Amino acid sequence: MQLNQISDNKGARHNRKRVGRGIGSGTGKTAGAGMKGQKSRSGVSIKGFEGGQMPLHRRLPKRGFNNIFRKHFQVINIGRLQKAVDDKKLDAKKPIDAEALVAAGLVKSTKTGIRLLAKGSLSANLKITVSGASKAAIAAVEAAGGAVTLTDAAAEKPAADASA
Repeated sequence: MQLNQISDNKGARHNRKRVGRGIGSGTGKTAGAGMKGQKSRSGVSIKGFEGGQMPLHRRLPKRGFNNIFRKHFQVINIGRLQKAVDDKKLDAKKPIDAEALVAAGLVKSTKTGIRLLAKGSLSANLKITVSGASKAAIAAVEAAGGAVTLTDAAAEKPAADASA
Protein backbone atom coordinates (compact mmCIF):
# COMPACT_ATOMS: atom_id res chain seq x y z
CA MET A 1 0.00 0.00 0.00
CA GLN A 2 1.26 3.48 -0.90
CA LEU A 3 0.48 6.73 0.90
CA ASN A 4 -1.20 8.10 -2.22
CA GLN A 5 -3.58 5.11 -2.28
CA ILE A 6 -5.03 5.67 1.20
CA SER A 7 -8.68 6.80 1.11
CA ASP A 8 -11.77 6.83 3.29
CA ASN A 9 -14.31 4.04 3.17
CA LYS A 10 -17.10 4.46 0.62
CA GLY A 11 -19.80 6.73 2.12
CA ALA A 12 -17.61 7.98 4.99
CA ARG A 13 -17.54 11.55 3.73
CA HIS A 14 -20.60 13.56 2.75
CA ASN A 15 -20.72 16.71 0.69
CA ARG A 16 -22.28 19.64 2.50
CA LYS A 17 -25.88 20.52 1.66
CA ARG A 18 -25.88 23.45 -0.80
CA VAL A 19 -29.16 25.17 -0.01
CA GLY A 20 -30.87 27.89 -2.01
CA ARG A 21 -29.54 26.72 -5.40
CA GLY A 22 -32.77 26.45 -7.38
CA ILE A 23 -36.06 24.56 -7.06
CA GLY A 24 -34.70 21.50 -8.86
CA SER A 25 -32.09 20.85 -6.14
CA GLY A 26 -34.76 19.97 -3.56
CA THR A 27 -33.46 22.60 -1.14
CA GLY A 28 -33.99 25.70 -3.25
CA LYS A 29 -36.38 28.63 -2.74
CA THR A 30 -36.88 28.42 1.06
CA ALA A 31 -33.61 26.49 1.67
CA GLY A 32 -35.30 23.90 3.88
CA ALA A 33 -36.72 26.52 6.28
CA GLY A 34 -40.36 26.07 5.25
CA MET A 35 -42.57 29.08 4.77
CA LYS A 36 -42.28 32.74 5.78
CA GLY A 37 -42.22 34.16 9.26
CA GLN A 38 -40.12 34.40 12.39
CA LYS A 39 -39.23 30.71 12.60
CA SER A 40 -37.89 30.62 9.05
CA ARG A 41 -35.27 33.25 9.91
CA SER A 42 -32.01 32.81 11.78
CA GLY A 43 -31.60 34.04 15.35
CA VAL A 44 -35.14 33.15 16.44
CA SER A 45 -35.61 32.61 20.18
CA ILE A 46 -39.20 32.04 21.22
CA LYS A 47 -38.95 29.34 23.92
CA GLY A 48 -41.47 30.28 26.59
CA PHE A 49 -42.92 33.14 24.50
CA GLU A 50 -46.71 33.07 24.63
CA GLY A 51 -47.65 35.69 22.05
CA GLY A 52 -47.28 38.62 24.42
CA GLN A 53 -49.34 37.01 27.19
CA MET A 54 -47.51 36.82 30.53
CA PRO A 55 -45.55 33.52 30.38
CA LEU A 56 -46.49 30.73 32.76
CA HIS A 57 -43.15 30.78 34.57
CA ARG A 58 -43.72 34.44 35.43
CA ARG A 59 -47.38 33.97 36.43
CA LEU A 60 -46.53 31.42 39.12
CA PRO A 61 -45.51 32.70 42.58
CA LYS A 62 -41.93 32.53 43.76
CA ARG A 63 -41.30 30.01 46.51
CA GLY A 64 -38.46 29.06 48.79
CA PHE A 65 -35.18 30.63 49.74
CA ASN A 66 -31.69 30.11 48.36
CA ASN A 67 -29.08 30.63 51.06
CA ILE A 68 -25.95 31.92 49.35
CA PHE A 69 -23.86 31.29 52.50
CA ARG A 70 -24.76 27.58 52.71
CA LYS A 71 -21.83 25.18 53.04
CA HIS A 72 -21.62 22.63 50.23
CA PHE A 73 -19.70 19.72 51.73
CA GLN A 74 -17.95 17.02 49.73
CA VAL A 75 -19.80 13.87 50.84
CA ILE A 76 -18.12 10.53 51.55
CA ASN A 77 -19.84 7.39 52.83
CA ILE A 78 -18.27 4.88 55.21
CA GLY A 79 -18.81 2.13 52.63
CA ARG A 80 -16.45 3.94 50.23
CA LEU A 81 -13.90 4.32 53.02
CA GLN A 82 -14.01 0.56 53.65
CA LYS A 83 -13.61 -0.16 49.92
CA ALA A 84 -10.61 2.19 49.75
CA VAL A 85 -9.02 0.38 52.72
CA ASP A 86 -9.69 -3.01 51.06
CA ASP A 87 -8.18 -1.74 47.78
CA LYS A 88 -5.06 -0.48 49.67
CA LYS A 89 -5.76 3.14 48.67
CA LEU A 90 -6.00 4.14 52.35
CA ASP A 91 -3.82 2.89 55.21
CA ALA A 92 -6.03 1.97 58.18
CA LYS A 93 -3.14 2.36 60.63
CA LYS A 94 -2.54 6.02 59.76
CA PRO A 95 -4.99 8.83 60.63
CA ILE A 96 -7.28 9.71 57.74
CA ASP A 97 -7.66 13.42 57.00
CA ALA A 98 -8.62 15.55 54.00
CA GLU A 99 -5.21 15.20 52.32
CA ALA A 100 -5.32 11.39 52.60
CA LEU A 101 -8.83 11.31 51.08
CA VAL A 102 -7.74 13.50 48.14
CA ALA A 103 -4.63 11.35 47.60
CA ALA A 104 -6.80 8.22 47.57
CA GLY A 105 -9.11 9.83 44.99
CA LEU A 106 -12.21 9.69 47.21
CA VAL A 107 -12.86 13.47 47.12
CA LYS A 108 -11.81 16.08 44.59
CA SER A 109 -11.19 19.14 46.75
CA THR A 110 -11.20 19.99 50.43
CA LYS A 111 -12.03 23.68 49.97
CA THR A 112 -15.67 23.36 51.11
CA GLY A 113 -15.08 20.68 53.75
CA ILE A 114 -15.84 16.97 53.90
CA ARG A 115 -18.90 15.38 55.51
CA LEU A 116 -18.98 11.71 56.52
CA LEU A 117 -22.26 9.82 56.03
CA ALA A 118 -23.32 6.34 57.14
CA LYS A 119 -24.21 4.55 53.88
CA GLY A 120 -22.53 1.15 53.70
CA SER A 121 -20.70 -0.78 56.40
CA LEU A 122 -17.31 -0.35 58.04
CA SER A 123 -15.13 -3.03 59.63
CA ALA A 124 -11.74 -1.26 59.66
CA ASN A 125 -10.49 0.57 62.74
CA LEU A 126 -10.06 4.14 61.41
CA LYS A 127 -9.12 7.49 62.95
CA ILE A 128 -10.92 10.03 60.75
CA THR A 129 -10.73 13.84 60.78
CA VAL A 130 -13.51 15.56 58.77
CA SER A 131 -15.47 18.83 58.79
CA GLY A 132 -18.76 17.14 59.63
CA ALA A 133 -20.35 13.76 60.16
CA SER A 134 -23.82 12.35 60.74
CA LYS A 135 -24.62 10.76 64.10
CA ALA A 136 -25.10 7.37 62.42
CA ALA A 137 -21.67 7.64 60.72
CA ILE A 138 -19.96 8.49 64.00
CA ALA A 139 -21.71 5.57 65.70
CA ALA A 140 -20.67 3.18 62.90
CA VAL A 141 -17.01 4.26 63.04
CA GLU A 142 -16.94 3.98 66.85
CA ALA A 143 -18.63 0.55 66.68
CA ALA A 144 -15.76 -0.62 64.43
CA GLY A 145 -13.25 0.60 67.04
CA GLY A 146 -12.34 3.89 65.37
CA ALA A 147 -12.81 7.56 66.16
CA VAL A 148 -14.16 10.62 64.34
CA THR A 149 -12.75 14.09 64.97
CA LEU A 150 -14.77 17.07 63.73
CA THR A 151 -12.86 20.18 62.64
CA ASP A 152 -15.95 22.34 62.09
CA ALA A 153 -17.81 21.98 65.41
CA ALA A 154 -20.13 24.94 64.74
CA ALA A 155 -21.70 23.19 61.73
CA GLU A 156 -22.56 20.10 63.80
CA LYS A 157 -24.37 21.80 66.71
CA PRO A 158 -27.92 20.48 67.14
CA ALA A 159 -30.66 23.02 66.42
CA ALA A 160 -31.88 25.01 69.45
CA ASP A 161 -35.29 24.12 70.88
CA ALA A 162 -38.13 26.12 69.34
CA SER A 163 -40.04 26.02 72.67
CA ALA A 164 -37.36 27.98 74.54
